[in-house]
Amino acid sequence: MARVAFIGLGVMGYPMAGHLARAGHSITVYNRTRARAERWISEYAGRMAPTPAEAAKDSEVILACVGRDADVEAVTMGKDGAFAAMREGAVFVDHTTASAGLARSLSEDASAKHLGFVDAPVSGGEQGAKNGQLTIMCGGAETDYAKVEPVISVYARQCRLMGLAGSGQLTKMVNQICIAGVVQGLSEGLSFARAAGLDPTAVVEVISKGAAQSWQMENRYKTMLADEFAHGFAVEWMRKDLAICLDEARRSGASLPLTALVDQFYAEVENMGGRRWDTSSLFARMEKLRRGET
Repeated sequence: MARVAFIGLGVMGYPMAGHLARAGHSITVYNRTRARAERWISEYAGRMAPTPAEAAKDSEVILACVGRDADVEAVTMGKDGAFAAMREGAVFVDHTTASAGLARSLSEDASAKHLGFVDAPVSGGEQGAKNGQLTIMCGGAETDYAKVEPVISVYARQCRLMGLAGSGQLTKMVNQICIAGVVQGLSEGLSFARAAGLDPTAVVEVISKGAAQSWQMENRYKTMLADEFAHGFAVEWMRKDLAICLDEARRSGASLPLTALVDQFYAEVENMGGRRWDTSSLFARMEKLRRGET
C-alpha cells in the first residue's frame, strides 16, 4: 500500500480517490472547495490537507484531477503547490485533460527537482470513475510509470504508457477527436430515421449488429431519443478538450476539418442552453433543425 495524495475531488476525482481509500492506500486529499473535501473525509478513511503542498509532502504518489491548464499549474507550482513539498523520488500524476505542452513543461520542472511526472488523462466519464472502469493513457518515463501503475490501476479498466511526457495528452486528443465524429454521426442517423418515418429504436436494433455499432450507439441512443442529456461529460468540457485538439493540430500541421465543424455544432448547443448537457446533446441540435426551428 502506498502513501497517496489526491488533489481535486470533482465529478471524476471524488470517486477515483474513493477507490484508492477502499483499496487500503493511506490517502490525503485536497480540494479547492473545503466542504467537498470534508464530505469526502466523512465517507472514506483518510485525512484532509489545507494546500496541495501539505497533501503532497509525505506522499509517494500525488494524483491530480482538476479542470484546465491553469488549474494544473495552480496545484503544482508556487509555495503552496505540490512540487514545493514533494520528496525526492515521489511521482506526480496528472489525470486532467490538459495540453501536451504543459505536460512536457511540468515534466521538465519535476525532473529538475528529482521528482517524477506522468500525464495520465482518463476516458470513461463519471460512470467509468464510479465503477473503477476508466481508460488511462499515460506519458512519462518508464521508471515513473512503473511506480504509479499499481496505484492508478485501482480505478482503471485499461492503463498504458504511450510514450514520453505529453504522449498521454496526445492520445486523449485522439480519443476526443474520434468521439466527436461518432456522436455527430449517430445524431444525424437517428434524426434522419425519424424524418424518414422509420422507428429509430428498430433501426438501431438492426444496425447495431453490424459495422455501424459503437459504444455511443449502445449506451446513448435510448436517452438521445428521449431527449435526456444528463449523463456525465458536459458540452462545455468537451469544447475545452476540442480546443486543445485544434490548437495542437495547428501546431503540428494536422488537419481536423470534422472536429472543427463538430466544435461549432457544440457551440450551437451551448447557445440552446445546453452548456451542461452531456455530449450526446448534438442530437438535440439535429432535432431542432429537423423541426425547422430557429
